Amino acid sequence: MTTFDDREKSFEKKFQHDQELQFKVNARKNKLLGLWAAGLIGKAGADAEAYAKDVVMADFEKPGDSDVIHKLMRDLAAAGKPMEDHSIRKQGERLLEEAKKQVMAEQK
Repeated sequence: MTTFDDREKSFEKKFQHDQELQFKVNARKNKLLGLWAAGLIGKAGADAEAYAKDVVMADFEKPGDSDVIHKLMRDLAAAGKPMEDHSIRKQGERLLEEAKKQVMAEQK
C-alpha cells in the first residue's frame, strides 16, 4: 500500500464522517423545529416528542427542507397558528446552531 492509497482512504473516512455529522445535525435541527412547533400547537411531553419525531421523518420524503416546512405550515395552520414559510425557515436557521452544539457535544 502506498502513501497515496493511505491518504485516499483517510480522505474517504473524513468525508464519510462529515456526511454522518451533517445528517445528525440536520435531523437534530428538525427535531428542535418540531418541538418548537409542538409548543406553538399546544403539545407537551410525550405528545411533543412524538410530533417532533414525525417532523424528522417528514424530512425523508423529498430532498431539502421543503417537506418539513410544508408539514409545519399545514400543521400550524390546522391548529389556528398559521405561519409563513420564511418564518419557519428563519427559526430553523436559529435552531441549526443549537443542533450543531448538541451534536458536537455528544461526539466528545
